[in-house]
Amino acid sequence: MSGVFFYFKGMDKPIRNIAILAHVDAGKTTLSERILFTAGEVRSPGNVEDGLATMDYLPEEKERGITIEAGVAHFEWRGIWFNFIDTPGHVDFGAEVDMALSAVEGAILVVSAADGVETQTLAAWKKLREKRIRTLIFINKLDNPSYSLDDTLIAIEEFLNIKPLLLSVPEYSSGNISSELDVISSARLVHRNGKEEPDRLPVEDPAKSLLQRLYSEAVDASSEFDDGVLSSAMNGIAVPPKDLIAALEKLSASDKSVLCYAGSAKENFGVRSLMTGLSFFLPSPPQFDANCLGEVIRLRHFPDLGEIALFRSRAKVPFGSFPKGFSFFRMKASQLLPVEEILPGDIYAVRSEKPLSLGLKISLKGTPLCREPFFQSEKYNPLLQTHIECLRPEDFAQVEKSLEILSRMDPSIEITPHPEGGFWVLHTVGEVQLDVILERIKREFHCEVRAGKPDVLWQERLSHSMAPVKNSFQAGPFTVSLTLSAYPLPESDRDIKLSGAFLERAPREILAGIRSALLESSEIGFLGKGPLVGVGFEIHSFDSEGIAPVPMIKKACSDAVAMLIKPVDVVLYEPNMEISLECPVEYAGLVSGDILSRKGKIGKIGGNGVIHSLKAELPLRNLFGYSTAVRSISKGTAQYSLRFLGYEPYKM
Repeated sequence: MSGVFFYFKGMDKPIRNIAILAHVDAGKTTLSERILFTAGEVRSPGNVEDGLATMDYLPEEKERGITIEAGVAHFEWRGIWFNFIDTPGHVDFGAEVDMALSAVEGAILVVSAADGVETQTLAAWKKLREKRIRTLIFINKLDNPSYSLDDTLIAIEEFLNIKPLLLSVPEYSSGNISSELDVISSARLVHRNGKEEPDRLPVEDPAKSLLQRLYSEAVDASSEFDDGVLSSAMNGIAVPPKDLIAALEKLSASDKSVLCYAGSAKENFGVRSLMTGLSFFLPSPPQFDANCLGEVIRLRHFPDLGEIALFRSRAKVPFGSFPKGFSFFRMKASQLLPVEEILPGDIYAVRSEKPLSLGLKISLKGTPLCREPFFQSEKYNPLLQTHIECLRPEDFAQVEKSLEILSRMDPSIEITPHPEGGFWVLHTVGEVQLDVILERIKREFHCEVRAGKPDVLWQERLSHSMAPVKNSFQAGPFTVSLTLSAYPLPESDRDIKLSGAFLERAPREILAGIRSALLESSEIGFLGKGPLVGVGFEIHSFDSEGIAPVPMIKKACSDAVAMLIKPVDVVLYEPNMEISLECPVEYAGLVSGDILSRKGKIGKIGGNGVIHSLKAELPLRNLFGYSTAVRSISKGTAQYSLRFLGYEPYKM
């Protein structure tokens, strides 16, 4: 990563913040590259296949050909300033998508005409609907005329439960995509210097009838939202493009229709029409509280620059009034460009002398205010656990630092330190995320670590109530004794609860020590598989000779727990997953047989005679290596997603 030593001038222009989402391999990053190329931000678009994508700058992204960190770029189009976030499509990096969506008002959802609406497409659409983010759809990979635009439109309507309205369509010549028809301008877009440029259609051009039909469909659909367009349509008066655009903007804000553009990102067809649609139909940022400087939406770490935060501004502040210790930049993939001012609604990179945290709101003076509710409410399920230890003792502090930094960057990662054993337990969403973290520890922090075999994150529960035990602990002039019992809570409850008459009169520091000891003991568990959950502890008595220090109280309580609960008193619960899978029908038997061999229970089965789909439930422990296996079985044609269902008793 390198800094660029000139100032990026501020610009008071309309701002649009947009994210781009898709299933893996739908062409999302390729489309991002073509948008930047069309806008003149890059001289030539990079290819994901060659590891040259501008937005995918991490070595791990280039190696795998997937997006891992939400890439940020900026471009100007039709007098509007766009902040553009390319999000990951892989299920292991869903937190990146959520963080991106917290900072945007609009989105592009890419649907591959080769595969149609896939499981991750549905998941992305659901998130966009829940967060009320206005969305345009780009139907990709139509450079292959054997892929059906009509079938993709039908799939969008059926699976996304919304009516698609087509605003651009590709044309073909000799089996290749040759041009694009733009519905609103009624123009043909052809390539000049690799970019689309408009051409007027000849009077007798056969494409005019298609454009007239699509224009009429747009008028009919939008007339419901605009009285002027409705009146013109009913009286047979032609609706000019300006009026149609205004009506379509209202339609795009509804839940009845979604505006669609069709083409090929790889061949750069349909991109210009989509970009114009972004300027017409997506909303501007909301009005902000003038007393707030902005909030942190993303944290990143670079080996040469350290920690960088992505920051959404809520105020207009010139360079001379930046809070002390703060520097602001434009961020273009992995480049930083200093700015002269920050503007409300815009997205910047920021360096701070003090550590920042995700969701932190900052005052105009640079002081912390509070955390945004999004970052407090989102829950992730890091259900894989892996033991990590140093290969070299001198690396211990650096490994500890690297794990702390990476877990701060990504809220879906959890780290449980075990200093007494000299190792850590790393909790991740999936195997790909785990591999990336291990690679980054080595590349960015120059540490060699040994990683154990990943295991699922189990839960332990008591099989029965435990009779009270008494424990005494003496150190110097102090003696602490207590009587403790435990009982299982309902399976729906995973908390650790504390009861007893003693609690009502206990001093705060003693109570804090007891709670801390119980939580720490429960977090470690008794079988070495996962935390003990759903337990109620009751303090029957507590006595202390002298004012015992808190560590001594914790020690007495921890020892009492060890006396009270033995491994034989604990039962294991394991995470259960739902898999949603699609594959060509010729592989249906092999795919289903593999799921059954993994102790899966196949439920819903569907398909259209060409594509076979199913849903199944199975233990997470039986899904290790599944990505490689199903790719081999289906010759790379199967697509799947996983959803956590809950914990169930372990069965051999």
